[in-house]
Amino acid sequence: MPWKIGPLLIALAIIFTITPLYYPSILYSFNNLPVPSSSPLQFSADVANLLTKKGELALPDKPKMAVEDSKKSQQSHGLALAPKEAEKSVGLIKCDIFSGEWVRNPRGPYYTNRTCWAIQEHQNCMKYGRPDSGFMKWRWKPDGCDLPIFDPMEFLELMRGKSMAFVGDSVARNHMQSLICLLSRVLYPEDISNTTDENFKRWEYKTYNFTISIFWSPYLVRTQRTDPNDETRPFDLYLDEPDPSWTTQIEPLDYVIISAGHWFSRPTTFYMKRHVVGCLYCPQTNITHRTSSFSYQKAFGTAFKAINGLKNYKGLTLLRTFVPSHFENGPWDNGGDCTRTRPFKKDEIVWEDYVLEMHRIQVKELRVAKKIGRKRGLKFIIMDMTQAMLLRPDGHPSKYGHWPRENVTTNDCVHWCLPGPIDTWNDFLLEIMKREEWKKNHQLS
Repeated sequence: MPWKIGPLLIALAIIFTITPLYYPSILYSFNNLPVPSSSPLQFSADVANLLTKKGELALPDKPKMAVEDSKKSQQSHGLALAPKEAEKSVGLIKCDIFSGEWVRNPRGPYYTNRTCWAIQEHQNCMKYGRPDSGFMKWRWKPDGCDLPIFDPMEFLELMRGKSMAFVGDSVARNHMQSLICLLSRVLYPEDISNTTDENFKRWEYKTYNFTISIFWSPYLVRTQRTDPNDETRPFDLYLDEPDPSWTTQIEPLDYVIISAGHWFSRPTTFYMKRHVVGCLYCPQTNITHRTSSFSYQKAFGTAFKAINGLKNYKGLTLLRTFVPSHFENGPWDNGGDCTRTRPFKKDEIVWEDYVLEMHRIQVKELRVAKKIGRKRGLKFIIMDMTQAMLLRPDGHPSKYGHWPRENVTTNDCVHWCLPGPIDTWNDFLLEIMKREEWKKNHQLS
């Protein structure tokens, strides 16, 4: 018997020596598993006890391996690189992440409609019976590099002590809600709004001293309803006057994501210097009839001029470009719908003239804003979502934003399901932020 005990003791000694070395990596790998897409997030009693009274999840300190992994992530983007690695990172920085294709991602989605409270009803496609789930399992693959999947911990670390605002219409709000849902895998924000108006909300991630705000401004310029109680009636647009609901609020912010689009196709009367200069879809024959391109260009020009005119604004402005709707077999108010269940390939669709024109206008006005802003150290960056989202006719709610028995006569092919393709916008957003951090640390413009 003694001869059997010797090898057993040696084996036990080896196990107890090696296990502590690997335990941190085992712990880290389990802490970083994505939330399963097939079932709602279930909190154990221990995790539930970590929830604070204000709704935030008070996570324990990161294990050492997680800290080391975070450092490696920063190094991979050139934040502290050796010469050869830095040269490689420059190549990645120059890669055009906006040109590419959608490829399958079986690991998606990274939250569910049961784990995120920020999903509005008309974007809660799974709740209202959408039968397919494949539209949630794609990721964007740029032609010359990879676009990493959104990492909530990395994003929050990068945003520590900073503030961000989304300015625009309901699609801008759709984007912000996607961001909150992706971050909910790690932390829940506290509502610190001074209003109950969903169009002007503010949330804070107290652990990181990071705030997110939304400013509803579908035209970006000062707007007046012709009928205060009916937003389907024509609007008066004062194209040379910025909308004070957001321009008076963004001066202390670090990041402003600005966008607009679909509202510009509605009936409107155009004013400049408080005089009528035209209209869109108006019955009057004594007013110059103009296209939506006219008001779109004027509005973005005015918005960017307002940002450049803010004396104390030192933030980074991102233009999220126009993303088209996908109505087929009719217009939005006459049977149009979006029933496809997979993305297009690039060679399966061409840009329509109006999409090209809207995109061209945004790029042109951004170029002007960049030139003016450079004189006082302001940065304007494009977040070009047009091509990627043109290829996603499968990502809209369609009729799955309400119960079938409800009296809704139109299908939604403008907004995006959550979870859904719009989550990828935050892959782009984080990558842009990391690239800007790299440039700043290496004194590059």
